[in-house]
Amino acid sequence: MEERKSCQKTPCHDCDRFAAWYLLGGDEAEARAKAEDLCLEQTVECPEEILPAGFIQDQVVGRLEAFERTDGGAHRALVSFLDDVTGGELPQLLNVLYGNISLKKGFCLDRVRDCFPFWRRFKGPRFGREGLRTLLGVPRRPLLSTAIKPMGLPPEQLALLAGRFAAGGIDLIKDDHGLCNQPFAAFAERAGRCAEAVRKGSAQAGHKALYAPNVTAPADEVCRRARFAKQLGAGALLVCPGLTGFDAMRTLADDDTLQLPILAHPAFLGSFVTSPDNGISHYALFGQIMRIAGADAIIFPHAGGRFGFLPEDCREVADGTQAPLGGLRSIFPAPGGGMSLQRIPELLEFYGNEVIFLVGGDLLRNGAEIEKNCERYRKMVADV
Repeated sequence: MEERKSCQKTPCHDCDRFAAWYLLGGDEAEARAKAEDLCLEQTVECPEEILPAGFIQDQVVGRLEAFERTDGGAHRALVSFLDDVTGGELPQLLNVLYGNISLKKGFCLDRVRDCFPFWRRFKGPRFGREGLRTLLGVPRRPLLSTAIKPMGLPPEQLALLAGRFAAGGIDLIKDDHGLCNQPFAAFAERAGRCAEAVRKGSAQAGHKALYAPNVTAPADEVCRRARFAKQLGAGALLVCPGLTGFDAMRTLADDDTLQLPILAHPAFLGSFVTSPDNGISHYALFGQIMRIAGADAIIFPHAGGRFGFLPEDCREVADGTQAPLGGLRSIFPAPGGGMSLQRIPELLEFYGNEVIFLVGGDLLRNGAEIEKNCERYRKMVADV
């Protein structure tokens, strides 16, 4: 058998392994034991002493490539895995990165490393930042987004809101993630009405606007709804990969018959990032895994809103969306979660231009002035 190369401690272009950093709980001895456990648990799931010598022990078992103490006094390990253990499939990749150890305490997937030959196996985002800007004709300023809500409104009223948002100058108008196929706002009627309203509103305003219906659905419906949404005139899609599965989102991103940007929503994923000792870091989950699975933008709550994210958490998300990863396109961070127009200057300073601002309920205050609220929203970033 041909000799396989060992994973290097710095990214390379000719390796047959990929690697990830993990934060491990406990003192040094406990953390090192966790690292060794991880190497077995995430691959062969067998005690080391019963493994056949040769290929399985030498290649298939995860390898502890580096072990170090962080500046904060915790411990982290770099573990590499043979590319082939994933079978080239996203579900198995996620299983290898954080499958069984998600059931144990004291393990956190901190970030995947830029192993170029491996990550280029995945197509990732179809559009990314540059493609979405080109599609909208917005070369520089931050993009503006909002959500049609609340749940319970009939399709004609949701469409009226969508059209007013488009007429006011919003770039991306998405379903609220709770809108699916409820009898009071069934998907087909809602998506058709909203797509048409956004088309008319954007024509009135003289700028491009995209409507993103929520295609989060049962497994046998996701692709059908996405294709139907395109037929109805939708310009983008909203997906909750925590509900549909990450590979369902990847399937939509890779589908050449769709070719629509994907906005990913973090519903059902919060418990991965709410503990400092377990789970997946904001950087890895929202910044890296979302890109690998094909999202063009990731929605998440900014610090100081309705949720408990900290500024450093949000910085991790933003950094992860653009860090080198096998040639995958950078994607937009889309901070929301109770953001108001009043906070736009602060958000501009924090994120810069490469961001999609998501302001929802605040645009609905004083319903008679929705268009004026949107125009104010747009003016706040027009000269950036």
